[in-house]
Amino acid sequence: MTRPVSTPRHSLSSLLPLLLAASLGLLLSACAAPAPPQAAAIIQELPFTEAVDQATDALIAQTRKGPDFLTAVESRLARRGLVLDPMLDAGSGQQTAATQAFERRVAERIGTQYQQFELLAFKAANLGQAQYLLTGTMSRQAAGQKRSIFLLNLTLTELKTGLIVAQASARARDDGIDSTPLRYYLDSPILVKDKVIEGYVRSTATPPGQRADPTYLERISTATLINDATEAYNAERYQDALGQYRSALATPAGEQLRVLNGIYLSSWKLGQAAEAEQAFGKVVSLGIAYNQLGVKFLFNPNSTEFWSDARISGAYSMWLRQIAREAVTAKVCMDVVGHTSNSGSEELNDALSLRRAAHVRQLLTNEAPSLASRTNPVGRGFHENIVGTGTDNTADALDRRVEFKIRPC
Repeated sequence: MTRPVSTPRHSLSSLLPLLLAASLGLLLSACAAPAPPQAAAIIQELPFTEAVDQATDALIAQTRKGPDFLTAVESRLARRGLVLDPMLDAGSGQQTAATQAFERRVAERIGTQYQQFELLAFKAANLGQAQYLLTGTMSRQAAGQKRSIFLLNLTLTELKTGLIVAQASARARDDGIDSTPLRYYLDSPILVKDKVIEGYVRSTATPPGQRADPTYLERISTATLINDATEAYNAERYQDALGQYRSALATPAGEQLRVLNGIYLSSWKLGQAAEAEQAFGKVVSLGIAYNQLGVKFLFNPNSTEFWSDARISGAYSMWLRQIAREAVTAKVCMDVVGHTSNSGSEELNDALSLRRAAHVRQLLTNEAPSLASRTNPVGRGFHENIVGTGTDNTADALDRRVEFKIRPC
């Protein structure tokens, strides 16, 4: 005869509250917010597309507030608006074919993999609707044995508070990446990198929990107008571009190098020489106020003669006239600093850059003799390259520049 099973000391009814409490504890621990995320560690060099995906995934991972299943539910209930301020080359402040490829891949990755976000156009109206601002930079870095890599930085800023909520980086191999600047930057006579652009670049490397650069954020609405104008210029719609640059200039934050330079470029393309010269004078004045102005005077190879093609050098006499005029008006002293691209021997380039600086200084003193005692030629060779490819074409034109650095008299 089978013995009856003995009754447990604690009945099921007495254990039920304990089971419920344990289950509730596990659920709460699963839903608890994780520790504040840190920027993703840079582990290895990857092919460009893989590096962009790695940085994008690491960035978005830092916005998750709970387990994956909650993120999936949230994405169906309320998508978060995100505007993307066009990405830049960190060294030059330019938009290039490479930064455009970077931007497109990030947008594609977010659009296909992360439905909790809605990508909105970079327009002033969308800044009030979006939750986040996405920025990104890429910068060429030496990697030994004459190799270089690109450091990719991405940042998400909460528009309401100005706080960085996520930052991620990755390293991409330079496997023939096209760094040719877009048309606006190719045509630009100057290095268009002012305090606003520098603020953008700093923000993309700022850790989560800190504020984005205030100079950049305070001018973000004007940046949308500048972007519209620059897109029109790149599409060769110069009249539209001129009107839009003028509209940007009329805003409280409109007096920026990108705007004044855009007015100069558009006016020059439209054959409005007087307005172009006036705009270039303002560009020079603003550059002197920033204590540095980099101008792309291009020379014939191994020569102090300006580039023979008048389509390139035709405006140089006007540039020199305005630089001399503004320097005299501001009563400043300047180092005239020559630079060369990274090709040829160090000794050759050091000497060539000095000769070119001396030549430009002489032309300035021809315009304004009083500058003879207030200017000094300096040669830097290729030691202060911005691009550094040594391709000697349009991609590294900024490396073959002459700078005017303000110094105490």
